[in-house]
Amino acid sequence: MMPVANMNYSDGVTIHIGFDDIDSPSGGCTTHLVYKLVLKWGSRSIKFIDYPGLIRLNPAIPWKTRGNGAVVLRLKVRDIDKAMDLYEEAISEINEYVSEFMHPESAPAIAFYIGEVEDKLKWLGYKAVRDVIPLDLLYRVLAKLRNTFGYHSFSEKRKRGIIGAFSAIGVTLQNTDYTYELIAYRKPEYWGKPRYVTKDSVKFMDKTTRGYTYVNYDYEEDKPLITPHGPDPVLLGIRGDEPGILVKAYNMLEINEPVDGWIIYRTNQLTDMHLRRITQVSKAYIYTGVILKARVSRRPRRIIGGHVIFSITDGISEIDVAAYEPTGGFRNIVEKLEPGDVIEVYGVVRPPSSRHGATINLEKIRIIDIAPKYRFEAPRCPKCGARMKSMGRGKGYRCPKCRYRDSSARKIAYPIPRTIKPGFYQVPPRSFKHLMKPIERFGKEKHKPPQKLYSPWHYP
Repeated sequence: MMPVANMNYSDGVTIHIGFDDIDSPSGGCTTHLVYKLVLKWGSRSIKFIDYPGLIRLNPAIPWKTRGNGAVVLRLKVRDIDKAMDLYEEAISEINEYVSEFMHPESAPAIAFYIGEVEDKLKWLGYKAVRDVIPLDLLYRVLAKLRNTFGYHSFSEKRKRGIIGAFSAIGVTLQNTDYTYELIAYRKPEYWGKPRYVTKDSVKFMDKTTRGYTYVNYDYEEDKPLITPHGPDPVLLGIRGDEPGILVKAYNMLEINEPVDGWIIYRTNQLTDMHLRRITQVSKAYIYTGVILKARVSRRPRRIIGGHVIFSITDGISEIDVAAYEPTGGFRNIVEKLEPGDVIEVYGVVRPPSSRHGATINLEKIRIIDIAPKYRFEAPRCPKCGARMKSMGRGKGYRCPKCRYRDSSARKIAYPIPRTIKPGFYQVPPRSFKHLMKPIERFGKEKHKPPQKLYSPWHYP
């Protein structure tokens, strides 16, 4: 624990508690642990100054957890002793929770911070959403903080969860876009069993709340997307723009199993926060998300496995772009691109391998300008109308029927109509990752935090 000097706690203490990797392939969920803490602390009239924050970190990181999400609670308590009590209580709760779900690959961790979040910690948090954070960088940032903080890792060997826990604290969502997610949890006796949410009710909810909730249903494959498939405690999650809409959407569902409860998170999901705009191919660093305007340099081709690959250039360097087989009909759009088309690609950069170079995994594409496409035919003979034949490069054409020659004749270009139009195109809902912003959310971005919490923001 690092002490802090000359801080005035007379009006109470603001504390931030971050959590990460408190789950495993065998069960558990970081959001579920936090939900349990919210119920316990809420019953004691502890003041929450914001919704619990669900912060999705860089989706391109190869060692990420299932959803690569960390969680933060922001509270106001009477004094620093009370703050320390809550921190120690949270450690005890995590110890009990991970004893049931601990996995050798997990790195559960908690971070604790008092006061207004410093700029250095904000920088770390937003960098963790877009880039790679080594542990030594985290420690260097912590060494420069002035406020009181603490952390604890529940794995002797794996410490990366500390990065996520502090990053969640740093991503305050004060001056950036954000959305909400309502997550409902199952009774323990149902964990590991099929989820009983009717498909028709998910369809009805999706159609009724369309434009306000997102990625609920995949109509191409006729399946709901709000229910996960693992053994974790999550029953369902609905993502959208406002808490009230999420509660209404939840109440439209037909759920044929008892629900333990639900909670609303404020989150960076559906915001494209993981992407940074670049102007050069050379700045498309591996394990990062990019937005890049460029020109198609090589025609799309479908390779083994059904993936579609094409290349783009900024005039100096070239990089491959991929639309993978699970993106379904989106590949058909990508295949219509032609060299010379000006486009803007959105996606994360996959590292090179022995078989390919660095590749941008396509999430969205904006087609800006369509290059003209032509078919070329030999000219017809002006005397008899027969199709003429070339006499050799640059030597003109000769009519095979009447032997007419024209040394200045050239092939005639006929425009071919393009079947693709300028505009935005995106992968199907089933291929969406947490941070990807749907086209339907364009223009709905938020820039200020909520003034008050919706009531109720959790149940019970």
